[in-house]
Amino acid sequence: MALRLMEVVVPNQRKQELYGLIRGESLIESWYQIIDEKRYKLSLLLPVEESEKLITKLERHFSDTGTFRIVLYPVEATIPRPKEPEPAEGRGSTSTKAEKTKQGRISREELYHDLVDSTRLTWVFVVLMLASTIVAATGILRNSEAIIIGSMVIAPFLGPNVALSLATTLADFRLAKNALRVTATGIVISLIFSVFLGMIIKIDPGIQQIASRTQPNLGDIGLSLASGVAGALAFTTGVATALVGVMVAVAILPPLVVFGLLIGAGLWGNATGALLLLLINIICINLAGVITFVVQGIKPANWHEEGKARNTSKIAITIWAVLLLLLTFFLYYSHINFDFL
Repeated sequence: MALRLMEVVVPNQRKQELYGLIRGESLIESWYQIIDEKRYKLSLLLPVEESEKLITKLERHFSDTGTFRIVLYPVEATIPRPKEPEPAEGRGSTSTKAEKTKQGRISREELYHDLVDSTRLTWVFVVLMLASTIVAATGILRNSEAIIIGSMVIAPFLGPNVALSLATTLADFRLAKNALRVTATGIVISLIFSVFLGMIIKIDPGIQQIASRTQPNLGDIGLSLASGVAGALAFTTGVATALVGVMVAVAILPPLVVFGLLIGAGLWGNATGALLLLLINIICINLAGVITFVVQGIKPANWHEEGKARNTSKIAITIWAVLLLLLTFFLYYSHINFDFL
């Protein structure tokens, strides 16, 4: 059972309100500390899936106070081992459908803070993009899967793409803008460098690692959808993001590098197939990411923003799905290899 330690600081004179709000919640244990004459701290040990609802409730009630703060810590272990908490009062013996979707999921606030750093454009991001592009190009030209996989581990594509899906789900346009800027910058950096390499190095379009990425098929669509789901779940459930990042990178970086190499070599016909594969992968990853977040019940903290977030998610899902269908039909009617596998 994944746990969180939540520390809540409120004004001393409002501590009774705090206890009234947490009454009936599924807590494992709690203890308090009087910080000074103005501040009162209550520490709560609770299951991870219970944290989001409680954070929302406390934030709505105490956000007008200057001393209010919530600090959330992941718990690696606690001794003695905790027992399963009793169901909260009024919930009954069975969980609702919405509650079941949150099982094992971290809170919206944790998810946001995990992703917001990946939407900042830094020199580290630029260096990682250049390094991953060089390694990917080397692996492609040498026809080496092992080297290409190494480039996927380096490529910092997971965070910005998942952040864009989260921003869509929450209707957070600022986060979406930053995620798009970082993703676009990474694509441009990799593309420019790949084009340059294609201009100075002889490119053989018959190399397996190039040819396989110039003929999109249904298997590529399935891989991209799986990558989007895995990327979203990696952050919401704490799966090792480095491993899942490989799945997202495999769907974006190699076709992007192949596209650049072929453009640099003047092989426009082959480059078209790589571009279509790249576009399909980007669309599938974001479509799957948004759907995964919606299914998991991730929504804004303020109830008056939920309607806007629902509409934004519906519009985004519709746009991504329509674009995917258009590209699929284009592939079919262009007589590009469209075998299932």
